[in-house]
Amino acid sequence: MPEVKTQILRHIFIDKKIRQGMQSGRLANCSNMAREYEVSTKTILRDIDFLKHQKDAPIEYDPKRHGYYYSEENFSLPAISLKESDLFAICIAEKTLSQYENTPVHQKLAKVFRKIEGFLPEKVTVEPSWVDERVSVVGEFQTQINPEVWETVSTGLRKNQTVIILYRKIDSTKPVVRNLDPYHAVRYQGEWYVIGHCHLRNSLRTFAVSRIQHAQLLQESFSIPEDFDAESFSAHRFGLFGDGRKQQVRIFFNEKHAPYVRERKWHQDQSLNELNGGGVELEFNASDMGEVARWILSWGSGVKALAPAELNKRIKQELSKALTGYEVT
Repeated sequence: MPEVKTQILRHIFIDKKIRQGMQSGRLANCSNMAREYEVSTKTILRDIDFLKHQKDAPIEYDPKRHGYYYSEENFSLPAISLKESDLFAICIAEKTLSQYENTPVHQKLAKVFRKIEGFLPEKVTVEPSWVDERVSVVGEFQTQINPEVWETVSTGLRKNQTVIILYRKIDSTKPVVRNLDPYHAVRYQGEWYVIGHCHLRNSLRTFAVSRIQHAQLLQESFSIPEDFDAESFSAHRFGLFGDGRKQQVRIFFNEKHAPYVRERKWHQDQSLNELNGGGVELEFNASDMGEVARWILSWGSGVKALAPAELNKRIKQELSKALTGYEVT
């Protein structure tokens, strides 16, 4: 959320607390407001100073009661304009939040929405309840993440602090200890991943947070390399993984699948070629043929990997293995 908007929300909060304190007789002070809003006392002090000198708010401090009050009780903050479309957007965003219900970030984000709702002006008369009946969000299946692991990794991410993790690869039963400098976190297909420098491999690696069995912050700090860019890191990946060796992928889709392929962008550098008969040929560069192969197999019949040869061979082998588990009658 832009800083100007968060500042406005704090101003509404401060105004509300000052008025509540005047009504109850227990005046609001910086420490209590900072603790409740989860910011520093300096931030609240700056906001009060801004309100006094920029908004002409008649805020005074009572040293005997250790709190703030309005010397002019009829004072009110300037009205906030909130369009119906703005409120609708908030309702949709909160609805979308439901798909993160089983992840550690849900509780924190839900708290933010409760805070926003509490600060909305009373003059807003738009009734958002119809959203519950008319709008639905079907979330992806979520992986289970240890909340303590999430907090540790996110702290390392935020403070540029090295994290020692106990990590189990998808194809292994034995976890391995890694020292990780977390550079960037990304959510992809129901899983949270962290991209960073792995000390063991001395290279950039991607780790699934759900496979981190234990995490602990180290005192060692790090600096993100100037040439690191999360978007360019995954630019030629179909998904999140890859060995850095780009290959041109060409895939044929028959007329049955073509409409679905046309309506979505599957890769940022893709090209789509129309074919006689209604089919299409999709081209893009990728560095992990495993993820591409799994995606192609999910389409079933009517799809064929044309290039590279490695991809075509991988799919043939996977199909042959799959057939061994079925009796053809």
